[in-house]
Amino acid sequence: MASEISVDVAIIGAGGGGYPAAFFLDKSGFQVLMIDPIGNLGGNCLAEGCVPSKAVREASLVRAQAKKYSFFGLSGSVPSVDWKAILTYKDNVQTTRYTLHREEINNSSIKFYKGIGKIVDERKIEVITDNDHFYVFFKYLIIATGSCPKYLSIPGSHLAVSSHDLFKLSASVPFPSNPIIIGGGYIGVELASMLENLGAKPVILEFTDNLVSGLDRELSLFLAQRLKTRVQIEFGAKVECIKKEKEKFEVNYLKNSQHYSIESDLVIMAVGRECVSPEGIEKLGYATAKPLPVTNTLQLFDFPHIYAPGDVNGKSMLFHSAVLQSRVAAHNIAAGGQPLSRMDWKSVPYAVFTEPEIAGVGLTEEEALHLYGHNIEVVKYDYAVDSRAEILGETEGFIKLIFDGENKRLLGAHIAGIEASQLIAPLALAVRQRLDAEALAHVAFPHPMISEGINKAARTFSP
Repeated sequence: MASEISVDVAIIGAGGGGYPAAFFLDKSGFQVLMIDPIGNLGGNCLAEGCVPSKAVREASLVRAQAKKYSFFGLSGSVPSVDWKAILTYKDNVQTTRYTLHREEINNSSIKFYKGIGKIVDERKIEVITDNDHFYVFFKYLIIATGSCPKYLSIPGSHLAVSSHDLFKLSASVPFPSNPIIIGGGYIGVELASMLENLGAKPVILEFTDNLVSGLDRELSLFLAQRLKTRVQIEFGAKVECIKKEKEKFEVNYLKNSQHYSIESDLVIMAVGRECVSPEGIEKLGYATAKPLPVTNTLQLFDFPHIYAPGDVNGKSMLFHSAVLQSRVAAHNIAAGGQPLSRMDWKSVPYAVFTEPEIAGVGLTEEEALHLYGHNIEVVKYDYAVDSRAEILGETEGFIKLIFDGENKRLLGAHIAGIEASQLIAPLALAVRQRLDAEALAHVAFPHPMISEGINKAARTFSP
């Protein structure tokens, strides 16, 4: 008969939605048990997502810089690409972080298991490892099972690879010379950008008429215009099937009522991610592979002692958002289940790591117009007049700030161009703290850095 134990908090999943809460609660004196199929911290972000993909991106950026030698008065050859060596470098980054995470676990009092956490009922889970299984009774449960790559339901979809296949440890997918990327979301455009930097000629097939849905429209148009100079993009393309003959793939798609066929040496499925449900979720009355409904305190509506931070709720599927959600859940558990802390979803920034980068936080211009009518002020700072952009030869881009026309409060910020991913952080803080134009206008930003543009844009509305 299986053994039984009791803990204060059980956590299913050790990614961004799970482990920040685990360490906070452990340090707060709670008995914490965490179960994860990978057997280490980081979830899919470290295993196959943001960390390894950005490692490969950095390698691609080093090579891309060589293409600009002449701009700086330099000369030399563009480095050749050793794909296996790049993947080894990526693996080294991952294994280094896994080693650090193991030390963190060993220095805590958390009961950590590699395996599956299966929900039995609203007060009990079953922990299943390679060598054992036992039952865990809990006062609180955190479901942080994350997400996985989504596949289209079309003939031959199994022939495509995903970001998981490309960036997992010891990945063996060969470097593609002309990959077809199905989907123009953030994963698709980042892949296209980095692969092109490394010498590939990608094609993006996107069903809608824009890249990365949900962006401020001006940002999306900017990204499409810039990326089109390097990558073939087919908008309005409905992929119908994937075929393979010998070493070649064929993708058939419909566009403007016309059927097209295109060949490739690799097909990458990048149509988004879907929620991963813990085993037994139906015992709580929820469907599998569907976002779990949570309040702003990250509690399930029907079970206030159960929390679901991170990708599993589908609200903000970003690692840094999952980390914040995890801490919100932990604070509320530490407060005895009281709503001490809440998520402000609109102050979570995003960054798309293409070349050029784009980033944003808060309301888009379209959303602001819908909510405030024409009582908003939109101000912009153009990279064309920025000294650092001129130094780097990257003068295409802008910083766009959206203010409430009455109280000058910052409602949203959107950046297109180099260093956007760095610049968005202080603007996320401004949105979160409800700062106004005067607050941004009266800070001295360092020169010559593009962050000066935040100050200058704000000064056009609040001199």
